[in-house]
Amino acid sequence: MNRQNHTHELIVSGIHLELTESLKLFVQEKAERLFRHQDRIVRIRVELECDPKQAVANRFTAKGHIQINGPDLNASVSSNECHKATAMLIDKLDRMLERRARMFKAKRHQARTLEIGTELPNAI
Repeated sequence: MNRQNHTHELIVSGIHLELTESLKLFVQEKAERLFRHQDRIVRIRVELECDPKQAVANRFTAKGHIQINGPDLNASVSSNECHKATAMLIDKLDRMLERRARMFKAKRHQARTLEIGTELPNAI
């Protein structure tokens, strides 16, 4: 089934972090790459979290959830900058989608044996 309407749902939320318009736009631009690879993506949810109690190297955490036809994909990345964590998250999700596509393609091209339990009727 092909989609005629290409509106994609992207949800960006901040946990202990104020989302600015530039940050939302940055996430949206990066996420377009994911929608380009897969037409069957239902929704992408990105959660950006700042934890001041963590070490400086892991202060910002970006979590991504892709709802797709089939098993959902989830990933998490920590970094010292919010933009850097977002870019790394999108790269990781992109690799996961590519791996998923390769696996489906490999399964599609495998030779299969078909066993039929009863004999087929003779043609008249």
